[in-house]
Amino acid sequence: MWRDQVLEWFAAVGPFAILLSILFNTIISILAFMPSVFLTAANLAFFGFWWGTLISFLGESIGAVVSFWLYRKGIKKFAPDALMKNKWLVKLQETGGREAFLLVLALRLFPFAPSGLVTLAGATSRIGLVGFTVASTVGKIPALMLEAVSVYQVLQWNTAGKVILALVAVGVVVIVLRGRLKR
Repeated sequence: MWRDQVLEWFAAVGPFAILLSILFNTIISILAFMPSVFLTAANLAFFGFWWGTLISFLGESIGAVVSFWLYRKGIKKFAPDALMKNKWLVKLQETGGREAFLLVLALRLFPFAPSGLVTLAGATSRIGLVGFTVASTVGKIPALMLEAVSVYQVLQWNTAGKVILALVAVGVVVIVLRGRLKR
């Protein structure tokens, strides 16, 4: 299991486990398709609830900023016309200032919005690095707290954890069935 492997790596590097966790979170953010929930679980198990949550928060925030910067550079350099094919991304590219800041903040506040898409959306807008950093970081607080509490309850395997896991399982089944029924 991923969490167990990460816990072994944390134990092996000792005092550098925090840096390793932040590095892993940054890589997960850059890849954009990989969920970080297993890393949050490892952080909570290794560092405890509060320190694990703080380290996950730092890693996700740093990862989002690094991803934003790389996406922005990569899109402009390698695929400048790729965004012109999607009407939504073209509109988003025209967004800037306060509107872009509020958009990133709102998307981060929604705990189940794919983080990579939020970062890509920010990178295609005219929001600056500082505005993105502030909006993204502030917006991650409630979403990460919800994730940390949920993961912690599942790790404790008490009644709340079992209910949370059951609700997630039902949610996944509903999403899969919806997708199949639409075909």
